[in-house]
Amino acid sequence: MKREDALFNWLQIQVVADARPDDRSAWDTAAFFTELLREDHQVTGLTYRLEGPWYVVEGRVEEASWEGRYPAEAVESLLHAIESEPKYNC
Repeated sequence: MKREDALFNWLQIQVVADARPDDRSAWDTAAFFTELLREDHQVTGLTYRLEGPWYVVEGRVEEASWEGRYPAEAVESLLHAIESEPKYNC
């Protein structure tokens, strides 16, 4: 998986996990992408924050600082899809 795809997937599922602290599947999936990024792409220290219409992701790639921006609407689409599905909101 390309690094950019893995970062976006990590961000989407991490936003879901943070919004749904009891969602074990979301936390497990976020951990999977964290490990994939570490092992396959040497990305560590990932954090994110919301700045207006953007999520800003920061981390380190092979000891160099890195920052990326992703549209909030695209990032939050997974969370909205999960929350709009009644079977996941028991």
